[in-house]
Amino acid sequence: MNEEKETMGGNYCRGGGRKWWLLIPLCVIAGIFGFGLIVMYLWNELMPHLFSLGQITYCQALGILILSKILFGGFKGRGCGCRCGGKGGRWGQRREWKEKWMNMSDEEKAKFKEEWKNRCC
Repeated sequence: MNEEKETMGGNYCRGGGRKWWLLIPLCVIAGIFGFGLIVMYLWNELMPHLFSLGQITYCQALGILILSKILFGGFKGRGCGCRCGGKGGRWGQRREWKEKWMNMSDEEKAKFKEEWKNRCC
């Protein structure tokens, strides 16, 4: 029972795997900052020479980036079901794994856990 709690809780690797989650917000902020700088640099290098437009500030570059995302990309997320083969994206895969796990025998579950322990640590 303790083994099941330990493995089901995500503690396969005791090397501090949860600390990486703290870096995600920093990476998102850095990515937004970086893309804004790239848009500003490209606009200021190309558009004034090609189309006689003025230069833009960093805030204007972020606005252009957001506007282009709204106009061309949308905010539908990755799990929309349109390109994932009808499995419902990430949530559908979780459901499939949960069903698979529930249908496994105790021996198969133990073998699966052992394989993941060896793979991770």
